[in-house]
Amino acid sequence: MSSTAPLIIRLLASSVSVAGRAGKIVRDVMSRGELGIVEKGKDDYQTEADRSAQRCIISSLSSLYPKVNIIGEEGNPDSEGEIPSEWLQIEADKEVMLLECPSSLQGVKEEDIVVWVDPLDGTSEYTQGALMLKRDPWERWKMYLTHPLISIKWYLSLRHSNYGFLEHVTVLIGISVNEKPVAGVIHQPYFKTMVGEEKQMGRTIWGLQGVGVGGYIPAPPPDSLVITTTRSHSNPVVEKALQVMNAAQVLRVGGAGYKVLQLLEGKASIYVFASPGCKKWDTCAPEAVLSAAGGKLTDILGDFYKYGASVTHPNKTGVLAAVNDELHNYALSRIPQELKDKLSGN
Repeated sequence: MSSTAPLIIRLLASSVSVAGRAGKIVRDVMSRGELGIVEKGKDDYQTEADRSAQRCIISSLSSLYPKVNIIGEEGNPDSEGEIPSEWLQIEADKEVMLLECPSSLQGVKEEDIVVWVDPLDGTSEYTQGALMLKRDPWERWKMYLTHPLISIKWYLSLRHSNYGFLEHVTVLIGISVNEKPVAGVIHQPYFKTMVGEEKQMGRTIWGLQGVGVGGYIPAPPPDSLVITTTRSHSNPVVEKALQVMNAAQVLRVGGAGYKVLQLLEGKASIYVFASPGCKKWDTCAPEAVLSAAGGKLTDILGDFYKYGASVTHPNKTGVLAAVNDELHNYALSRIPQELKDKLSGN
């Protein structure tokens, strides 16, 4: 890796490469069939894929940028010992290394940076997708009995589905400088593309403030108002915020990263989640990428989140994102003050 490139360019290029390696780990864990689910807290679960992907990401980035503060969803990976050598990713993405760094970011030092990592955004969808891949009904039933993320209602719906929700799963690496997200990576381990006659798994989308985005083909928002929101964490407040939008369609999907991808690819116009369910590692990378593409992500009150090392992790006042300022302003104007007060605790 060229040491002459500005730090932000090198860090983003490294993050693109390591996100792809983490995505392969996520697929490998599923291929083995032993997800190793543990419960971290109420309705908060973790798989072996979460743990292993995070160890890969943090160990790789820490070896290259030892003074950068890295905060991961799954806590401290060092407690599990050294990682396998093949997990250590030290190569940088060559295309990103050719980017011209904005003047405002050229003088950034490692000590100014906080990296937020969600090694597997969409754990529920990942687990349910694993069940979908079980061809033998008895194997599916055994997996259902041992996996707390799978409800009986969802299990019974399998006969109506051809595929799970694996495309919703993302690896997120967000880079903040002085508390503001300036660059981000969203990797989809299960996105399928054809390269010649061969099927290729995975794609990586990146964004950099003042430069733009890469890894996908941008698309304009739909002609009618389409909202994207949570698939599995709804409540009366969330539903009220959706109702007041007067949307033509509401898409319920998993993962903050995937919701923002829907905005970027023109499948939805606005992302609404009026609940404190998300955390900083869920939104840092998506906000950075969306902002680089001309969009906007705030809380339900219209305020930007801060991503410094000392901030609290929960996004207590929800998420409101849109593909442009006009749609964001519209959505913000539709949220009733009483709902804003309820989320902010007033």
